[in-house]
Amino acid sequence: MDENARYQVLRNDEDQYSLWLADLEVPEGWHAVGKEGTQDECSAYVDEVWTDMRPRSLRERMDHAGS
Repeated sequence: MDENARYQVLRNDEDQYSLWLADLEVPEGWHAVGKEGTQDECSAYVDEVWTDMRPRSLRERMDHAGS
């Protein structure tokens, strides 16, 4: 593993996150969130912001069912 590699954080339409090498094209269905850095820095960011692991569609169904 290249310790000098730069990563970026991606998020999809289901609010799921992924780390992606910064010099690669963002795959279809994913969007850069603006965080870039080392793997550890990006992982720490994801740990901070991704507090509900359920996909967005499941959260919405569960919220609606509870109404």
